[in-house]
Amino acid sequence: MDNKFFIKMAAGILVSLLFIQCKKNQLGGKAEIKGRVFHHAKAIANASIFIKFDTKDFPGDDTTRYDEKIKADAQGNYTLKVYKGTYFLYSVGKDFDIPSPYYVKGGTSVSIRNREKLDVDLAITE
Repeated sequence: MDNKFFIKMAAGILVSLLFIQCKKNQLGGKAEIKGRVFHHAKAIANASIFIKFDTKDFPGDDTTRYDEKIKADAQGNYTLKVYKGTYFLYSVGKDFDIPSPYYVKGGTSVSIRNREKLDVDLAITE
């Protein structure tokens, strides 16, 4: 076999490895989105935060359409390690200071670059 064959084979393997290394559509990475979930300036403890990858558009209230879910802490704080890209963050939580059913929800779109750190507070409404 000649050198051209080996060069083409090595190039093909290298390109395949680059595609395998791409980790878009999952959490992880060196970029960070952090913030607080709140309703009328009140932190929403243990709110659920749903993440949809590769979109700026609101996917809707059906949380099964989202790719990942995390929980805010008791003070409403959350942190996501992500790869560069565009995400829609949607949060649902309980505010016991309002009449039943207590649920508040809302979201926002976020775009982030490699290794960037963003503060994104999620102001959610009834």
